Amino acid sequence: MDFDRIERAVREILVAVGENPDREGLRGTPRRVARMYSELFNGLDVDPSEYLNTAFTEVYDELVVLKDIAFNSICEHHLMPFEGHAHLAYLPDGQVAGISKLARVVDAFAHRPQVQERLTSQIADLLMNKLKAKGVAVVIQATHTCMTCRGVKKAGSVMLTSAVRGLCRSDARTRAEVMTLLRG
Repeated sequence: MDFDRIERAVREILVAVGENPDREGLRGTPRRVARMYSELFNGLDVDPSEYLNTAFTEVYDELVVLKDIAFNSICEHHLMPFEGHAHLAYLPDGQVAGISKLARVVDAFAHRPQVQERLTSQIADLLMNKLKAKGVAVVIQATHTCMTCRGVKKAGSVMLTSAVRGLCRSDARTRAEVMTLLRG
């Protein structure tokens, strides 16, 4: 991450909106924003699949569900935050993942300039392929500040997305069970 370049850009934005970047309250802002971006976009330097390199052999043929994984991301259209919860389910085929690794996958994909639809699909596709799962379902619910505090200004609105793969999609009974478990 090019901190100096970010600092110069933020300084220029402050000037462009009519502010004085040298006044007391703004003097350190370009540096703070650069540090913030390194944190918010640290998923750009991570390969989320590496979190699933260690899977455990386990004879288990029922759904595995992890719900309410809190995350935050940045909408790539307006560079404003969106945050919410991811809910994951997979049907193992001889391999299970450590649950903390599932949460790390969510964070790695979320900490990039992102759209919720892509985030949902990226998580589902990785779980399906890396775990060689029989099926996967991912549901994400999030609030987008690009919609709640600008533009249409609809506070309280929540966006839901889902990505369903394998047996979780093709088998009606499995799909119904997984959606019931994800809804709680």
